[in-house]
Amino acid sequence: MNVKPCIQNAYKVLEGQNLTREEALELAYEVHGEDILDLISLANKVRHRFAEQITPCSIINGKSGKCSENCKFCAQSAYHHTGIETYPLLPREKVLEAAEKAYNSGIRRFGYVLSGVGFKKTDDPEFRQILDTLDYLHEKLPGMAICVSMGILSRECVQELAKHHVWRYNMNLQTNPERYHELIATTHSIEDKIRTVEYLKEAGITNCTGGIYGLGETWEDRVDMAFAVKKLDVEGSPLNVLLPIPGSALENQEILHPAEVAKCFAIFRLINPTKMIKFAAGRETVMKDFQGLLMLSGLNAMITGGYLTTRGRSVADDMKFMEQLNEF
Repeated sequence: MNVKPCIQNAYKVLEGQNLTREEALELAYEVHGEDILDLISLANKVRHRFAEQITPCSIINGKSGKCSENCKFCAQSAYHHTGIETYPLLPREKVLEAAEKAYNSGIRRFGYVLSGVGFKKTDDPEFRQILDTLDYLHEKLPGMAICVSMGILSRECVQELAKHHVWRYNMNLQTNPERYHELIATTHSIEDKIRTVEYLKEAGITNCTGGIYGLGETWEDRVDMAFAVKKLDVEGSPLNVLLPIPGSALENQEILHPAEVAKCFAIFRLINPTKMIKFAAGRETVMKDFQGLLMLSGLNAMITGGYLTTRGRSVADDMKFMEQLNEF
């Protein structure tokens, strides 16, 4: 069997060498059809060589909807009319209930996710309530690693978070930073998001920073996002596949073909060989029968049990699925 020269060249990643932007774009534009399976195989080899086994995490939508930002893909934006359930911050007991359910299922990473632009003042009553919930989770479930996602933060708010048992923070770039305003939102800047990641690194909080495919972006955008994440040197990256939501700005966007998603994931792994890369939204709802194949495209983490506004598979099914994937 002949392997395309651009894939053969990419095997240098297994030896610890870096893929260049030009080489990544060559993979994007030259690899098609059955050759995609060769690319997937290489990405999975790189995952085995440099990254940990596939692990699960679970999340809770701790505050839903009415977000002031106009992110085109998001069901929770106040600019859209998607019919989702909206509610303020959940009581800490409700958050603990979800975390305990995940913990009792064998999951040790839990995401506390909140809609909204973020926080700049540490004395904000909502921010103080969040800190209280974090303390409560730590007290009741000290073995659970807590990840938080609540938007753009000031340095002072980040420093306060660091005192309240936060293991990891989610701040996605979403796409090529150069096209953020065009493809994602105009009500905030990508610079503010990147600055938040830098504050988190200063404070010793690990970062989960990735993006979303299927917005109408180009291959250049996808590759540039992967290199932007690499430059930030974060610990993990959630990768989402757009599910066009009725009522959102992208409701008529065409859903990506699984083969194209596989290339996206594999190339991201080759650019970021040592990091945690997580299949987040779209695994069950968009990719359906192909989710197993896509999990072998270099990924080593998954969200299980549901997402912010869409359902996922049962945790029990995913735990068995994960065991099987780790044999490949």
